This record gives sequence, structure tokens and C-alpha cells, in this order.
Amino acid sequence: MTVHGFAGSDQPLGSAAGPGIAIRTLDVGKSYGGGETRIDALAEVSVDFGKGRFTAIMGPSGSGKSTLLHCLAGLDRPTTGQVLLGDVDLTRLPEKTLTHLRRDRIGFVFQAFNLVPTLTALENITLPLDLAGRNPDQAWLDTVIATIGLGDRLTHKPSELSGGQQQRVACARALVSRPDVVFADEPTGNLDSRSSADVLGFLHRSVRDFGQTVVMVTHDPTAASYADRVLFLADGRLRSELLDPTADSVLDAMKQLEVG
Repeated sequence: MTVHGFAGSDQPLGSAAGPGIAIRTLDVGKSYGGGETRIDALAEVSVDFGKGRFTAIMGPSGSGKSTLLHCLAGLDRPTTGQVLLGDVDLTRLPEKTLTHLRRDRIGFVFQAFNLVPTLTALENITLPLDLAGRNPDQAWLDTVIATIGLGDRLTHKPSELSGGQQQRVACARALVSRPDVVFADEPTGNLDSRSSADVLGFLHRSVRDFGQTVVMVTHDPTAASYADRVLFLADGRLRSELLDPTADSVLDAMKQLEVG
């Protein structure tokens, strides 16, 4: 276990460098409202996310972790600063171009699964490619399906699948286009412990075996222990990071954050 603190908006210790960066933020701020009612959800957040790494983002309620995830994924635009996916500045893209980029280069796993109820599991998995008018890479599709372990459930619709199975389908959908980054927002929030372990194990294997980059928001120390690195936010600012986390070390870091 290695814990590092952040000083202002300086480069964080343990971050990726050079060509190893998948996505990064530079002095990102996000505010809502104005005047006396203004709320600063994020303030001067500068952080790198290395390629082929699994990063968890944690913090108390209202810390800005989901806001940061949404800015990273191009689902929300920061008020100030930049979000760079490779060499592309997401904050400068027109909305239509950003929509196409999200479809082609970003995967997203939601807490609520967000599967189309009238489509089968396989149709839900390939939906991003269908919308883009692209044929799936059959070898890659077969690999993803084998990894989620639902080869015998592909013709079933979401209502015929358990919550854990639905979330694994959602994870496969996020991976099928081989995106630059997969973002996961509380992906185990609606699951029991066994189903959570299945989903987290799949995300971990996608990083370890396929070189995928995964960024996940979670409140669960056990979920965070599957990551290579945990970032801790409080009051819209990065406070510390933890490398090679365990559930216990994450819990200790969260307690220190609350005391601080």
C-alpha cells in the first residue's frame, strides 16, 4: 500500500506520464448557479489516468466524484479547464462531434444497467456498433462474451436475466467497440455481493488481460480494492491517492479523509 497526497493542482505522484496517458484533466472546475447560490462541485482538478490501468474514484457524498466522472466521459462540460482524451480536447468539441466521439471511443457502465428491454442480451451488447453502422469484430465479440460467461443467455431479454447478468451485459456493451476508456458509475450499487464480485472481476480482467483502461466511481471499499489505484476527493478537490489498495487500506484512507 502506498498513499500519496496532492498539493494544490500539482502533478500527482504515481500518475502516468507521456504516451502512457489515456485521459487527463487540467485545472478542471465545475460550478453550478451564480452569486451567493453558486456551488463549486470541482475545483482545479488536474489528474492523469494511465492506459491499461484500473482507477477507482472515492469520496464522501457531495465530494464531486460523479461530476468528475461525467466531465471525463464527455457527459458534462467543465466550467473551466480541459479534459484531454489522447490529444483531443473534449471541452472544445461541438456537441455533435462529442456525441460521435462518446459512441466510438468511450464506454460507460451505469448503476441502473440502462439496457433496452425489447432487445436480447446480444443485441444490447452490439447496440453501439449497430448505431454506428459498424460490424462487430467477431473474434473480439466472442472473447468479450466468453469473458462475461453468458454465452447461453444471449437470446434472453433483460427481464429474463438477473441483476448481475444484466450488469455484465452492460459491461460487455461498453467494451465491444474497444473504447479508449470505460467509465463505470457505481456499477455494483444495485447488486448483491456475489453479483458485484462477478462484475468487478470482469472489469479487472478487461484491464489485466485486454489492456483496457477503466475509471470507476464507487463508495464501496471492497469494490475499490479491485483497482490499481484509488483517488480520493473532498469538497471538489483531489486530496490523496492510494496505490495497490486493499479493502482495509481504502477504509483507513476514507476515515483519514473524513477526519481531515
